[in-house]
Amino acid sequence: MNTYILCLVGAVLVLGFIFLVNAIRIVPEYQRLVVFRLGRVLSAPRGPGIVLLIPVVDRPVKVDLREQIREVPHQVSITKDNAPISIDFLWYFKVIEPTSSVVAVQNFELSAAGMSTTTLRSVIGGIALDEVLSQRENINTTLRTKLDEVTERWGVKVTNVEIREIIPPREVQEAMNRQMTAERIRRAVVTESTGTREAAINVAEGEKQSAILRAEGQKQSSILSAEGERQSQQLRAEGFALALQKIFDTAKGVDTNTMTLQYFEALKSIGNGASTKYIFPLEFTGMIEKFVGSKK
Repeated sequence: MNTYILCLVGAVLVLGFIFLVNAIRIVPEYQRLVVFRLGRVLSAPRGPGIVLLIPVVDRPVKVDLREQIREVPHQVSITKDNAPISIDFLWYFKVIEPTSSVVAVQNFELSAAGMSTTTLRSVIGGIALDEVLSQRENINTTLRTKLDEVTERWGVKVTNVEIREIIPPREVQEAMNRQMTAERIRRAVVTESTGTREAAINVAEGEKQSAILRAEGQKQSSILSAEGERQSQQLRAEGFALALQKIFDTAKGVDTNTMTLQYFEALKSIGNGASTKYIFPLEFTGMIEKFVGSKK
């Protein structure tokens, strides 16, 4: 009897432990539990923290609320100009409504991956190859918008789409490589010519400045020379004026006899010359007569 009781108590304890294990759930901050009770979903998701469930009656489904990233492998798409290209991209999503992500779709990640592949081919099919290679950001925006329109009813928000790699056909790659090489050569030539032009401009500018400075120096030198010459002429003129004034003042005190003696000195100098003919002004004879008369 005692053994039976002990077995019964043990069974109750085990069942109680199993009940507690299945009834108590600890939900992290980044998760929520969508609980189905007898097949019907409860109005609000449970968590975070400790959540009590009814074993066998309740069936919980975990939903991660963190932003997640998924990779879409290489997909071959045909562009508007019938060029096959291989594209792979990453898409980022976040669950906004946990209940809708479980109830509205069976597997929203798989469904979104298939939708992204279809959307990618549709978008690429309406764009030419050159635009696909040069407008990656526009393609990312278009993909994100179209995917978000579909996943919104599932309670999922597509936050971003990033094309990781675009592999064009081999012929296009070779043409692109040749184009890149030609573009590098062109840029090098342009850069070199620009450098030469700027160097020539700098040299010409330097010569211009040098010529301006030389002309300015010559101008200043000419001005200074002219100023010096003017002052020199002015000083000479003032000297001549002073000399003439002195002569004039001296001449006022000279009488006729003194002037006659000066004439005789001039005649003596003339007589020492080699000339045989002499011309005397009439005033001179008059002065001699006065001089002789004064002597008598």
